[in-house]
Amino acid sequence: MPSFQHRKAVGDAHELRVAQELTWRGWNVNVWGQGVLTDPVRSALRGTDSALRWTPDLIIATGQQIALIDCKSRMTSRATSRHVVERAAVTAHLQLVAWTLLPVYYVFDNLDILTPHDVLTAGRHGPYSNAGSGSPYYLVPSPAPWPSTPPSGPSGPPGCPLLPDNQSQASGCKEGRGNSASRMP
Repeated sequence: MPSFQHRKAVGDAHELRVAQELTWRGWNVNVWGQGVLTDPVRSALRGTDSALRWTPDLIIATGQQIALIDCKSRMTSRATSRHVVERAAVTAHLQLVAWTLLPVYYVFDNLDILTPHDVLTAGRHGPYSNAGSGSPYYLVPSPAPWPSTPPSGPSGPPGCPLLPDNQSQASGCKEGRGNSASRMP
């Protein structure tokens, strides 16, 4: 298993890429969560069961829209394309959504986007494994992108909150009640 420093470097690179993608799309991006804490505080927090352990990595805003982003690097199976999200993180993020009234989005290496609700409803409990943290997790199928020709009329998908409205349908954003998965182009 790679060292913490190696995993952190991979995570930091993914977080930077996501921040750049969102900035390119017109979002103002700020680092948030454990990334702004000192090493001793982060280390102490890891030793607790506090929901703060799963604070999202970024906070983004455009106009009056605000969202929280949790970057998930190396959390997608190469063989099955299923995403992995720790169950404790999903629970903490559902509580965070209820408390802050702000959406939380998971952004994976391939730029798939899922919400905690998506993971809870579409995910399956993963088998116990000694690999990684050994924590219980959900396995979630990678979302299918919208067809290249989006549906028209009132049944078409609403704009994806992470993309400007004029790009959302053409980009492959998939959102709706109980299914807000998408792929950022």
